[in-house]
Amino acid sequence: QVQVVESGGGLVQPGGSLRLSCAASGFTLDYYAIGWFRQAPGKEREGISCSNSGGGSTNYADSVKGRFTISRDNGKNTVYLQMNSLKPEDTAVYYCAVKGSEYCSDDISREREFGLWGQGTQVTVSS
Repeated sequence: QVQVVESGGGLVQPGGSLRLSCAASGFTLDYYAIGWFRQAPGKEREGISCSNSGGGSTNYADSVKGRFTISRDNGKNTVYLQMNSLKPEDTAVYYCAVKGSEYCSDDISREREFGLWGQGTQVTVSS
């Protein structure tokens, strides 16, 4: 079955860290750009990061730049999102998605470019 599954979400205090994982099965991630998105309650889904297929080029939304890092281990068929210095406004359901090409767009919020989505993992930042 072709799918991606996110994990690693949870409850964390402000200033804390989490690492999300996006594990692929049924296909190889090597050839695809991967994006991370999030959706907070009552808000539209937001593109926050994208990694080209080789991992050598990444981009980030301004809201997470300098705090979040996307990486990939193609040997494990997994993409990660390291989230540091978390803030309450980072509370959201986080999704990974597979793009139908190797390269990220400059505008990482173009959801229609991503054809395969995971079910999401909840991240709650609260004291």
